[in-house]
Amino acid sequence: MKKQLIILVLILTVPLCSYGQKKGWKSMFNGKDLEGWTIRGKAEWKVVDGVMIGEGANGHIYATPELTDLEVKGTFRLTDQGGGGNSGMYFRSNPPADNPDGYPRGYEAQICHNQEAFTGWLWKPGAPTGKASEMITKDGEWFTMRVKAVGPKIQIWVKNKLVMTYTDEEYKKGFFALQCHNPGMRIEAKDLYYKDLSK
Repeated sequence: MKKQLIILVLILTVPLCSYGQKKGWKSMFNGKDLEGWTIRGKAEWKVVDGVMIGEGANGHIYATPELTDLEVKGTFRLTDQGGGGNSGMYFRSNPPADNPDGYPRGYEAQICHNQEAFTGWLWKPGAPTGKASEMITKDGEWFTMRVKAVGPKIQIWVKNKLVMTYTDEEYKKGFFALQCHNPGMRIEAKDLYYKDLSK
């Protein structure tokens, strides 16, 4: 009888734990197609086996929610295919009014393994802004990234390690976006979730 009770407790507890871990997170990507996303620029975006892929040229893909205070996370893989690998996860970003296919106006959590301002740096348009403490990603390797922005405080985690904290007030509201920086590279993304922390 005691053994049966233990099994029953485990059965009831595991789903509750799983629910608690996911509480507050909302999915941005259904794993099947690009519903809810808007393509800007010349990069080609597609979904293969539950993974979003961007390659071929420069461009960005924007997700639907427009937020102020937020948290966002995903799993990424950047692969150099001869042109160098450079990507990023944007937040509080908007397409430029005078050129919607141009670089987003907002913050970018950098994804890059081949330059000084590497994965985990905070970028503003054209400028590395908040320095990451160390590079812990490799070309062709999957890794997790999480960003939290509340008011002017911005934090970035790579592989569950806090690598960047910065304070900046320039961009207050906008969309999430992913970047394909140039030909000769591939960015892959999955498990994309966000929290609206302004509620």
